[in-house]
Amino acid sequence: MLDMRPDCERCGVDLPADEAGAFICSLECTFCAECADALDERCPNCGGELLDRPARVSKTLTAYPASTERRHRG
Repeated sequence: MLDMRPDCERCGVDLPADEAGAFICSLECTFCAECADALDERCPNCGGELLDRPARVSKTLTAYPASTERRHRG
C-alpha cells in the first residue's frame, strides 16, 4: 500500500492524499508537479521515473490514512 507522503521532498509544498498533483517513483519518493517537471520526471534519490500518484479518497482514505511524516529537509 502506498505511504501517501504529505509533502514534496524538494520544496516542502503540501500534497494532500485526496488530491492530484503528486508524483512518485517506485520507492515512493514524492514530489509536486513543479518539482517533478524541474527534475525532468526523474527521481534525484534513485534515478527512477516519476509518475502521477493516484489519489486516495472517501472511505479508503478513512480506512487507510495518509502518512503524516514530512520528508522535506529544507
